[in-house]
Amino acid sequence: MAYDEGLAERIRDRLGTDPAVTEKRMFGGLAFLHTGNMAVGVIGDGLMVRVGPEATEAALARPGTRPFDFTGRPMRGWVVVDASVLSEDSDLDHWIEQGHAFASGLPPK
Repeated sequence: MAYDEGLAERIRDRLGTDPAVTEKRMFGGLAFLHTGNMAVGVIGDGLMVRVGPEATEAALARPGTRPFDFTGRPMRGWVVVDASVLSEDSDLDHWIEQGHAFASGLPPK
């Protein structure tokens, strides 16, 4: 599965040169990890975001979101944000901050 390289570049621009952030190909897309923990990623033309179990319900209440369901079972704590709601930089920033905040709170891998 191909992923939206333009969206990946927008994410790179926002994450800057933080040495704790790395990229890794995962799920047929591209993941951005903070100290080894996935924060956000690009799959197809959507953004997968690791929001954590406690924030999942609130994240799914926002427009253009759905559970991340890669294996036939939704992954708790993860959502996919449709490209249609990511055209504004402020919306993309919100989701990157959500994923980065959760991942940065986890012990490094």
